[in-house]
Amino acid sequence: MVTKLGEFDVIARYFRRPARRAVLGVGDDCALLGPEPGQQWAVSTDMLVEGRHFLAGTDPRRLGHKTLAVNLSDLAAMGARPHSFVLALALEQPDPGWLEAFSGGLLALADEHDIELVGGDTTRGPLNLCVTVLGLVPEGLALRRDAARAGDELWISGTPGQARLALGHLLGEWELPPALLQRVLPRLEQPQPRVALGLALRGVAHAAIDISDGLLGDLRHVLEASAVGAVVELDALPACEVLAQQPQARRRACQLAGGDDYELLFTAAPARRDDVLRAAAQAGVAVTAIGSIEPEPGLRLRDAGGRSMAADFFPSFDHFLQP
Repeated sequence: MVTKLGEFDVIARYFRRPARRAVLGVGDDCALLGPEPGQQWAVSTDMLVEGRHFLAGTDPRRLGHKTLAVNLSDLAAMGARPHSFVLALALEQPDPGWLEAFSGGLLALADEHDIELVGGDTTRGPLNLCVTVLGLVPEGLALRRDAARAGDELWISGTPGQARLALGHLLGEWELPPALLQRVLPRLEQPQPRVALGLALRGVAHAAIDISDGLLGDLRHVLEASAVGAVVELDALPACEVLAQQPQARRRACQLAGGDDYELLFTAAPARRDDVLRAAAQAGVAVTAIGSIEPEPGLRLRDAGGRSMAADFFPSFDHFLQP
């Protein structure tokens, strides 16, 4: 006999935990949080919709991880320390096996980053996962999109493009051998938010953003907010071994417009280069200088031979412009 789960059974069995930093957590009408003196709240919300942000049949443990990871990435981009989060969850039917795996992946990542689930909502409907995350950052130290300065170096963490390469295989746009697919698929389904790097860059970097919709598209947000321009050196873009084996056009499309990487793109003064490298070493994340910020507005791409390429050739992802 299959035991049917109600809304409050789902909450109690898979998501309720004793409150730690929160004054009051899961189980009441509101969570109660105590702000810390000299700190500012950093708050962000991300929604994952089946068929739009992830494919049907995605491993639920990896999906639980990603549901929180994409929000933690926003905190990383602000240099904020994770504090707590709420989860809104819509399910067609509460399947115990799926919920066990999903909550396991979600809460394992929460424990890794010392962030606690303090509330949320559950309802019946098409699979939809929405997290609101809260972090803390000392007053005046948040990494903001509007702080890039002419003369800054432009940096990227990790090796962007792997998630899009995996997605292209899943969508039938190209085919990867099974062994190569398994090397890039975790970057799509189980991204690692660069929280430690964001914290280490406080007071070192000027502006930062996480790469969710494509490197160039997200860079444009920084340039517009900061009223500056940039040059991206195409041949400086880091590539993992699998991506390096791809045709140049595919590789560059994945690197520049792929999205779903959740790496940090940030700017810093050339005089802080050693500090940037120390911050990266402290966080255990590789970083690469890929260009520079210029006073003239606009985004320019240049290869090692000095040849230019139109940035518009690599459109970023937009939920209302993509089919």
